[in-house]
Amino acid sequence: MAFDSLSDKLQNVFKNLRSKGRLTESDVKTALKEVRMALLEADVNFKVVKSFTKTVQERAIGQDVLGGLNPAQMVIKIVNEEMTALMGAETTEIAYRPGQQTTILMMVGLQGAGKTTTVAKLAGKMKLKGKRPLLVACDVYRPAAIEQLQINGDKQEVPVFSMGTGKKPADIAKAAVTYAAEHNNNVILLDTAGRLHIDETMMQELVDIKSVCDVAQTLLVVDAMTGQDAVNVASSFEEKVGIDGVILTKLDGDTRGGAALSIRAVTGKPILYAGMGEKLSDLEQFHPDRMASRILGMGDVLSLIEKAEANIDEESAKNLSQKLVKAEFDFNDYLESMRQMKKLGGLSDILNMLPGIGNLTGGQMSQLTDAIDEKKLDRLEAIIYSMTPEERANPKILNPSRKRRLAAGAGVDISEVNRFIKQFDQSRKMMKKMPQMMGGRRGKMGRMGFPFA
Repeated sequence: MAFDSLSDKLQNVFKNLRSKGRLTESDVKTALKEVRMALLEADVNFKVVKSFTKTVQERAIGQDVLGGLNPAQMVIKIVNEEMTALMGAETTEIAYRPGQQTTILMMVGLQGAGKTTTVAKLAGKMKLKGKRPLLVACDVYRPAAIEQLQINGDKQEVPVFSMGTGKKPADIAKAAVTYAAEHNNNVILLDTAGRLHIDETMMQELVDIKSVCDVAQTLLVVDAMTGQDAVNVASSFEEKVGIDGVILTKLDGDTRGGAALSIRAVTGKPILYAGMGEKLSDLEQFHPDRMASRILGMGDVLSLIEKAEANIDEESAKNLSQKLVKAEFDFNDYLESMRQMKKLGGLSDILNMLPGIGNLTGGQMSQLTDAIDEKKLDRLEAIIYSMTPEERANPKILNPSRKRRLAAGAGVDISEVNRFIKQFDQSRKMMKKMPQMMGGRRGKMGRMGFPFA
């Protein structure tokens, strides 16, 4: 996920602070130098980094902090608050027209940022909120973009308006407004053309669309993996066309995260959503406070709960939870739990949202990383799929000859089969003890039936 490198470096800084007990002004300044370097290496805008560290230092060297009972924790709290403020402090929603008025949203961005896919993702989110969106193909230069929008629109069960490649984008947008009125669509999403770089032709087309349509908001889609370039793109669009909000894509990739930490501060425009994967459901509302917590290794339980509530089959999860407690969990249930987990993005994504993971020691983290190797999990699934229905339902009958057959069927060594079955049995025993270990308090995740609560 994005920010992994930055998160690791910041957590090391915080570990050093915690180990000192009482802090001096020199300790704080030394720590903030490391924070500054970590942010710069994450491609955060230089001016943003300078302002951020200055503000944190001014607050952190106050007498209330250094003289407090837990000064290291207070410094971390300040960094968290200032990082949240850097990204916008409050969650910002798309502004819809009041009453029965139609809301027109113009989606803009450079080619390759994932704009066309994001338009369809956004339409899906709107449908869940009771809106009636219409997707409009205004990219007349790439027939593939029109086709892609149509395919994704069909998947989201959202209508798509297109006039092919022979019309001007402004004329298509104007005709779409009439179409939406006739077909009772109350949100229009204009998927405009992108370029490999900013040019006058593209900008003029956007200005032309705005001149013939009452665009409520212009939303810029930028690729988070481009780092500081994403901030420069946002600044250019704001200057030439005017933007009202930003959607960051590919925030799940191997990106340094500088765009998310810089865009609001540089442009003054809020980040509305973040693309966290390739699936049409992989679009999250951007919560600055939750993102700051993730970056600082404090987890994001609220987002995890929301994802679980939206994606987990509650009845199935309750059944799994009951079986876990009674140690009746079999390999069919294991497959079902894996299916539920993948809906949340996989085990590694879940762990990233849990508080305390960032405070693990090197050895503990190494064990955890090995345990959540996605390829390893795929091999374990292959072992289960090599079982007969009877073997999945009753693991006790797995004798040596059956295990050899499973190893051959899954294409793995017999030792891996033995290790998996042993770990599976140990997990069942551990799960049976879990309610006592947790004091009987399952919390919201347990009440909703989440299988790993």
